[in-house]
Amino acid sequence: MSAIQFHGGGLTALPPLSLYIHIPWCVKKCPYCDFNSHAQKGGLPEAQYVDALLRDLESCLPLVWGRPVTSIFIGGGTPSLFSAQAIDTLLAGIRARVRLLPDAEITLEANPGTFEADKFAGYRAAGINRLSIGIQSLDDAKLKALGRIHGRDEALRSVEIAHRHFDNFNLDLMYALPSQTLDEALADLDAAIALAPTHLSAYHLTLEPNTLFHRYPPPLPDDDLAADMQEAIEARLAAAGFEHYETSAFARPGRRARHNLNYWTFGDYLGIGAGAHAKISFPDRITRQARYKQPTDYLARMAAGNAAELDQTVPREQLPFEFMLNALRLTEGFPLALFTERTGLPLTRLLPEIDRACAEDLLERTLDHVRPTLRGRRFLNALLERFLP
Repeated sequence: MSAIQFHGGGLTALPPLSLYIHIPWCVKKCPYCDFNSHAQKGGLPEAQYVDALLRDLESCLPLVWGRPVTSIFIGGGTPSLFSAQAIDTLLAGIRARVRLLPDAEITLEANPGTFEADKFAGYRAAGINRLSIGIQSLDDAKLKALGRIHGRDEALRSVEIAHRHFDNFNLDLMYALPSQTLDEALADLDAAIALAPTHLSAYHLTLEPNTLFHRYPPPLPDDDLAADMQEAIEARLAAAGFEHYETSAFARPGRRARHNLNYWTFGDYLGIGAGAHAKISFPDRITRQARYKQPTDYLARMAAGNAAELDQTVPREQLPFEFMLNALRLTEGFPLALFTERTGLPLTRLLPEIDRACAEDLLERTLDHVRPTLRGRRFLNALLERFLP
């Protein structure tokens, strides 16, 4: 696909660059999960996969020569199935290949049931400085309904170990769970707040295509009850001192997820590992990549020298939607100048639809800033559709 030419000759500056690493294996596939995750069968090919990741990163280097990496996120799957030695080898190899900022945020996703005190001390020694722990619930009955491999006690134990080694960690919590009441959702939240995380992600359980729950739906709360849960959760977290800065993200002051903020402000990111996605800006174009999803395919393709299944330029007319898809997740919105800075397009491409959304109380705008209203946040998908090409 040919390069596209931007207004004013292109991007005047390239955005911050992050690195996403996908480790695709889980102990078992959860019935609600539509992520690229695969049940572990036998031993994990740790050394082979780490070697493939580092060769994958090397293949990306010509696209980002000289650009520093501001954050790393190791997601999955369940990355905490990998040993501390494997993570140490991976991070050492990354440092040898890219310029990682000294204060870079380096996050590892972990699930209760894979926590061992010595292993997590090893992660910290390797350079991991932030954890994201997928507890999902602290109610044993709800965890069983979700098909999770851990119970409440294991979740509590995992947070105890996290506190011992990390001063910055996120808890993933879900609501609108099968047969859940409002009181149960708030009890779950209160228990999570009591564990003193620095960041909390509260997700509405949705039935995603190609999942077991989509084929065999459990009894979920209706839309009105789910909306009541969302409002009550937001109010409870605000009262507890958490800043609601993104659709599903809440943080203590100074503890917002820097890696995710780079996504939401339309920053760049390399993506290595099975199924990983990348967005890379150049002065005259923005490209997207995706790796082969199946771990065996990815390893074979990487051994042959290229694991990219998709590598294409984003069409010019699609950029306003892609930018807004990310930026409108931020509850505080974005400065209008960021649109041109990150897309290379004139603001006139965006303003007519912004003004129409303002007239319908979906957005509010000052001279130099736009943010979604409460109504806009509640009907975010309908708001985003306005910016489709």
